[in-house]
Amino acid sequence: MILLTRLDGQTIAVNEGLIVFAESTPDTVITMSSGQRMIVREPVKELIERIASFQRSIFAGVDHHG
Repeated sequence: MILLTRLDGQTIAVNEGLIVFAESTPDTVITMSSGQRMIVREPVKELIERIASFQRSIFAGVDHHG
């Protein structure tokens, strides 16, 4: 999960695997696989960086030898 910030300043944890797409309208709107939409403070570029960083941390911890 990644941490994001709602417009009201509340921090939320989002399952990055359930994000279908994100768009700037100009606020960042995330659409989840359930169809739920949420608006967050982070720009789309930062959202992508957080997802990539999280995924790298997951793969770094995987033991590929056993």
